[in-house]
Amino acid sequence: MFSKKHSKPQTQIDSLVGAGTSIDGDLNFSGGMRIDGQVNGNVVAAQGKPSTLVLSEHARVNGEVNVTHLVINGSISGSVYASEYMELQSKAKINGDVHYTTLEIQLGAIVEGRLIHTSTAAQDKVVAFKSSTGEFKAGSGE
Repeated sequence: MFSKKHSKPQTQIDSLVGAGTSIDGDLNFSGGMRIDGQVNGNVVAAQGKPSTLVLSEHARVNGEVNVTHLVINGSISGSVYASEYMELQSKAKINGDVHYTTLEIQLGAIVEGRLIHTSTAAQDKVVAFKSSTGEFKAGSGE
């Protein structure tokens, strides 16, 4: 009743950063993207649209990553935000905080940072109460 429908992950790769390619600067995309090279900057998907980012075993990102669906087998140095689903494959390495809703971690994956669960259900349960002194919000205690 309160749950939001999750978007389907993109199965089509619209953009590719090939092996041996290095990008200096932020990378904004929509749809599906695969990175086999290196990005020195933030990798951010278009807001409000489903997106999938796949980092291969040789991929390196030095910056923040913010997408809906994320599959990592390479390395990220920076905070990671996956609003719906994240998979850390066996050679994944993250040096930074991981913000996730659904997380799958395979044996061998490394996270050097905090795992922070974000829940849309907790935001839906916030209710406004009126008291004699004024209005305040009560929720899940977060």
